[in-house]
Parts: sequence; C-alpha cells; structure tokens
Amino acid sequence: MKSILDNRPGLAAEVGQVAEVAGYLWQKGWAERNGGNITVNITEHIDDEIRQMPAITEPRPIGAVLPNLKGCYFYCKGTNRRMRDLARWPMDNGSIIRITDDCAHYEIVADKPVAPTSELPSHLSVHNYLIGKGSPYKASVHTHPIELVALTHSPKYLEKDVATNLLWSMIPETKAFCPRGLGIIPYKMPSSVDLAEATIRELDDYDVVMWEKHGVFAVDTDVMAAFDQIDVLNKSCLIYIAARNMGFEPEGMTQEQMHEMTVAFNLPK
Repeated sequence: MKSILDNRPGLAAEVGQVAEVAGYLWQKGWAERNGGNITVNITEHIDDEIRQMPAITEPRPIGAVLPNLKGCYFYCKGTNRRMRDLARWPMDNGSIIRITDDCAHYEIVADKPVAPTSELPSHLSVHNYLIGKGSPYKASVHTHPIELVALTHSPKYLEKDVATNLLWSMIPETKAFCPRGLGIIPYKMPSSVDLAEATIRELDDYDVVMWEKHGVFAVDTDVMAAFDQIDVLNKSCLIYIAARNMGFEPEGMTQEQMHEMTVAFNLPK
C-alpha cells in the first residue's frame, strides 16, 4: 500500500523519529497499554502535492479556535493506540492531520483514518502557544516516567522548584541538558481544559511540566530532544532513589557548584 511517506525523506525521517521514541517509552515502562501521546508539527515537510490532497475524513472539531495553526500539519499518535505498536507501524497507529482554514477543525490526510489522541485539543493548544511566541519547538511528548510520578506523591516535592533543585543536584548533566528545570502542576483531571491551560502557563518558565500523580509533558525542537529532557530528569530521580535505598540522603551538588555549571555552560539563570 502506498504511503504519504514514500519518496519524502524529510517527512519519513520525522515520523521515523517518533516511532523510535515511542519504542524507548515502551522499553522504559513509561507507556503502559495506550498511555502517553506524541504530536509533532510537520508543516515544514509538507509539499504542494500533499496540500492539494483531499482529506480522508470529514472535518472534526478541535474544541477551540487556534489561529496560529491555520494550514499547519501534525503527525499524531492515535487514540487508544499503544506506543509499542506505533514504534513498529507508525502510520497504522498514528495519522497526519491538517488544520482547516477556520482554525477550529482538523481533517485526517493520511495514511488511514486513525483518530488522533483524545488529548489532541491540549496538544494543539500548546502548539498554538509555541507558534504565537515564536518558539522553534515543534514536538510535544506526554508520558508516565515511573520515578518522577512517584516523586509527586510527596507534598514537599510539589512546592515550586523543590524537585528541580533536587534533580539538578544529582548529576551535572541534568542542569546542562534540562536547564529550565521541571514545572509542577497540582492534580487536575486528565484531558481537561484546566490541565491544558495550566500546562501552557507553566511552559512560560519550563520545557518539561510534571502533572501531579500522572506524568510529564515536554516540548522541544524535535521529539528526540523532548524525550532527552525527560530521560535526564528521570535519571536524576533514579540516582536519588538509589541513594535512599542504600540508606542515606544524598548530598547533592551545592548551589555554588550548580551556579558554576550555569556560568560555564551559559545556561539560563
């Protein structure tokens, strides 16, 4: 069967990277059953032929008017689809959608009428925000990292930047590769408008946002970079847990040492 990816190396590479990350999420145990979502703005890889292709579904409401997304295209994980399946068959477990000119509907373009994630309104609202602020970020990843989620079951780590400073202090690379830290959002109903709005507010200050007792939402230039930020944060959490399991509270890097990292690597203050 012919695919929209055929003879389009840029688009195929973008979707292939999503499939690769989906496999990592499953292997790490962060994507149980149909857990987690990925959406990527692929507009830069869309050619005139695709723009003229008829949709394979009727327009469907987004649930919001998102003016910055007019004419944009996204690859989206399908609703009720498993990351482990997406890793093997990305165009059977995800689809390419086009935002219509009214900025309030989307239509599926290829390859199959796989309905996007039920959290699509939240993801698209974030992409609308990113474009509006002139951000180069094109990918959003939501997943359930076991140790980071566990951390949010303790009230002290829900206070502003407590978790960030703890995780930064475990290993220098964390501050280097996740320099804006981890935002925290108190528990809200999954897929709710409240959660979407709270996430957008936190993205003013953070690239990775932790949803209490639920999971993380990360944005970056591409899906691999978003995954990497989550990965380094969870690695730090594992180091902290390993030290506690060995019977001691880890010392962590001092504020002076972390400031030295900030200066040496020219990181955001």
